[in-house]
Amino acid sequence: MSHPDRFCLAGVMGWPVMHSRSPRLHNYWFGKYGLMGSYVPLAIKADGLRAALRALPALGFAGCNLTIPHKETAFEIVDEVDETARRIGATNCIVVRPDGSLLARNYDGWGWAESIIAAAPDWRADAGPIAVMGAGGGARAIVVTLAERGAKEIRLVNRTFERAKRLESEIGAPVRAVAWTERAAALDGAAMLVNTTSQGMVGQPALDLALDKLPRTALVSDLIYIPKATPLLAAARARGNPTVNGLGMLLNQARPAFRDWFGVLPEVTAELCAMIEATL
Repeated sequence: MSHPDRFCLAGVMGWPVMHSRSPRLHNYWFGKYGLMGSYVPLAIKADGLRAALRALPALGFAGCNLTIPHKETAFEIVDEVDETARRIGATNCIVVRPDGSLLARNYDGWGWAESIIAAAPDWRADAGPIAVMGAGGGARAIVVTLAERGAKEIRLVNRTFERAKRLESEIGAPVRAVAWTERAAALDGAAMLVNTTSQGMVGQPALDLALDKLPRTALVSDLIYIPKATPLLAAARARGNPTVNGLGMLLNQARPAFRDWFGVLPEVTAELCAMIEATL
């Protein structure tokens, strides 16, 4: 799809932001689909977010992604927030509409689900209990997505039990908060385990979780992609569990944003995966 009358512009706002792989990802798609344009990193401090977002229409931007620390505060600035983003409590995608108004969306959960389906085409959210470690922003996106896709039981485990209870209260059934001391028991009979914490990331200690009670058929997902194989994923693979890391989520969450901005839903190709993996 071409836009001969304009130079297509989008970017990612954050502070810091220069580490983001999003420019490589989106600029790859510009070339693949024959679009004249660019996706740029926008280093915006918290006190500059309002001015930066409101400048997007005048500058000709189709929209932008948001990363730390802007995912929650943008709600106060945009004109509309879609239902999924509101339930998650954060946005990672801003769309500039034809009238110049700003729409906030969140595609983190969608991107995660697409990465799971790519790795396990028969996966279903309602196949059995799902244990989710963590109750932060990543967990919110995953839990909302699982609930929307029909999960019947989500065991939400967090070091701070009150935070898990708060998310249980906000989302409602099928979420059930579980105390951190009961984390191993929460794996009993689970069809899936999802780690949304930073434990296992480069520079962080491994997730303290014994897998003995986890069925060997359970799919194990880790939102982390640096390293590609966290200690959790390595331990799961060693006992025969299928595993999925967070790289697919990173790549897939960008697809509907690109579609919203430029009218084409791009593909995640082997070439793209290899290009991004080479930067990790």
